[in-house]
Amino acid sequence: MATAALLSTPAAAQTTLVQGDDVVVTANRTERPVDQVGQSVTVIDSTEIAARQSQAVVDLLRTVPGVSFTRAGGIGTVASVNIRGADPQQTLLLVDGVKLDDPASPGGGYDFGNLLVGNIDRIEVVRGAQSVIWGSRAIGGVVNVITRAPSDDREFVAKGEYGWRDTVNTTANASGKLGPVSASLGGQYFRTDGFSAFNEARGGRERDGYRQYGANGKLAVDLTDGFSLEARGRYSDAKIDLDGFPAPTFALADTADYSYNKELSGYAGARLALFDGAFRNRLGVAYSRIDRANFGATGPATFDSRGLNRRFEYQGVIQTGIVQATIGAESERSRFDALSFGTASRARALIKSVYGELTLTPVRGVALTGGVRHDDHSRFGGETTAAGNVVLSPNDGRTVFRASYGEGFGAPSLYQLFGDYGNQRLVPERANSWDAGVTQRLLGDAVQVQATYFHRDTRNQIDFVSCFGVTSAICVNRPFGTYDNIRRTRAEGVEATLVLQPVEPLRVAFAYAYLDAKNRDTGRVLARRPSESVNMVADYRWAFGLSTGATITHVGDSFENATNSVRLDGYVLVDLRASLPIGDRFEVFGRVENLFDEAYETVYLYGTPRRAAYGGVRLKL
Repeated sequence: MATAALLSTPAAAQTTLVQGDDVVVTANRTERPVDQVGQSVTVIDSTEIAARQSQAVVDLLRTVPGVSFTRAGGIGTVASVNIRGADPQQTLLLVDGVKLDDPASPGGGYDFGNLLVGNIDRIEVVRGAQSVIWGSRAIGGVVNVITRAPSDDREFVAKGEYGWRDTVNTTANASGKLGPVSASLGGQYFRTDGFSAFNEARGGRERDGYRQYGANGKLAVDLTDGFSLEARGRYSDAKIDLDGFPAPTFALADTADYSYNKELSGYAGARLALFDGAFRNRLGVAYSRIDRANFGATGPATFDSRGLNRRFEYQGVIQTGIVQATIGAESERSRFDALSFGTASRARALIKSVYGELTLTPVRGVALTGGVRHDDHSRFGGETTAAGNVVLSPNDGRTVFRASYGEGFGAPSLYQLFGDYGNQRLVPERANSWDAGVTQRLLGDAVQVQATYFHRDTRNQIDFVSCFGVTSAICVNRPFGTYDNIRRTRAEGVEATLVLQPVEPLRVAFAYAYLDAKNRDTGRVLARRPSESVNMVADYRWAFGLSTGATITHVGDSFENATNSVRLDGYVLVDLRASLPIGDRFEVFGRVENLFDEAYETVYLYGTPRRAAYGGVRLKL
C-alpha cells in the first residue's frame, strides 16, 4: 500500500500524544509503530482536523508543543513556523511526500501563509534535527502534510462555511476504487474581505482581502500484488492584498499593493515488493514550483520570481526478523529566476545524497536506531550527518522511555548565494540536537502523561549583514549589505503533555512548552520566540450526537528584534466550537474564534484576527 494511503487511516484524535500501534512515517521515512520511534512526534489526524474546524494549517500547529508561528496580518499573509526555537527556514515542510522549499525566497524555506486546511487528512510533526532522513533544512524539525487518500468504496465529501468579513470557504473531494485503480480528487475555494495587515489599533484602515483556489489528487494502480504505480499532486493559486512602506516616510501604512502566489507540486513513482514483502523498493520523481509576483497600485511587478525543485529518489526497506534497514539515494536540482525592480538574477544548484538507517528490535519493548547521510552540493562540497535514538518500554507500552540524537544541516539558499545580496562563500548551517523523555499511561488509556527535555546548538547560521557605513572586506561592492555565517544559537527547554479521557465522550489535552532560545554570541533572546506556551483542547460528544469543544491558547511574551529592544506582549485566545449530525449524510457546525476579542501581535505593527464567528455544513455520500 502506498505511504500516502496508509497515512490517511484515522486513529483516535490526538494532537499531543500518539501511542501503541499507531503508525507514523515521517520519523523514519517508512511505516513504523510509534512505540518503536525514538523522536518526539505529534499527530493531528482527520478526526481532530474536522473537530477543530480551522481554516489554516498554522492554526492547527499552534497547539503542538514546541511549535510557534508568526503571521504578518490575516490569513494568506506571510507566515513562519518555528520548531523548538529554530529559524523558520529550518522547518522542512512536506506535502504528500514532496519537499516544498522555495529557492527564490531569501531563506529558501516555505511560506506557510498559503497552506490552507482544505482536503488535508493528517499532519505529522517530528521535532528535532532530522537531516539524516530528510536532508537540508530539517534542523528544527519536519511538518508532513497528507491530503485525502483514495478510499476502497466510492465516497464524496464536501464542506461549505460562511462567516466574519464575508469569508467563504468550500471544499470537496471524491474518491474510490475500480479494479486495480484507486483515485482521489479534490478542490477548494476560499475568499475573505479580511482586515488591515497594518494593525488597525495603530492606524490601519483598509481591508486586505485574500482568495485562493486549488486542487489535490492521488492515483494508484496495483498492477500485481507486489508492483504498483502512483501519482499525486497539489496546485493552488492565491491573491493577497498587502500593506507596504510608501514614500516619503517608508513606514508601514495602508497601500494598494497586492501579491500573486502559485504553487504546484507533484510526485510520480513505482513500488516493487520482493521476497514476500521483505524487500520493499520505491523509485520516483518529485517536482515543486512556486511563482510569486508583487505589484504596487500601478505599473509592472516590483518583484517576480520562480523557484523550482526537481528530485529523483530511490528508497529500499529491508525487513528480516529483528532488523530493519532503510537505504536511499536522491538527486535534487534547484533553480530560481527573479526580477526585482528591473534587476534580474538566476541560479541553480544540485545536491546528490545517499543515506542509510538501521533499526534493531532485539527483544520486545526495545528499539535501537542509527543512521548516516552524505550530501554533495555542487557549490560548496559535501556534508555528512548522523543520528541515533533508542526506545525502551519495560511493560508493554504503559511506560515508554525515549532518547534521540540528531545532526542537521542547512544549505545556503540560492538567493543567499546568488541573489541581489548574495555571498558565494557561505557554508552550510550545522546543528547538533538531542532530547530525552518519558511517556506514561495510567488507568488504561484514561490518563497519558509525557515529558521531554530538548537541547540544540547551531553554528554557522546565516544572517543578513548591513553594509551602511561599513568598510570591512565582506562589504566591498555590496553597498546595501550581504549574507554571512555569523550566528551561533542555542535552544533548550521542556515539553509536557497531559491527556485525560475519563469517559469515552470526553477528551481533554493539555500541552506546555518552555523555551530558552538565545544567540550564543550576544546572549540575547532570539526574535519572535515566546519563552512559554500553554494549550488546552477539550471535546465532548453528547448522547444525542452534539459535539462541543474549546481550545485555549496562552503564548508568553517575546521580542520583535535581535537587540531585544521591542517587546511583543503575550496573549490568550479562546475558541469555541460545536457540530451536530443531521441524519447519516449531513452535519452542521459552527465556531467562535478569539471569543474575548484579544488584541495581540505576532509581528510588530501587523494585525491579527479579532473575534469572529463562522458556520457551515458538511456532506458525505
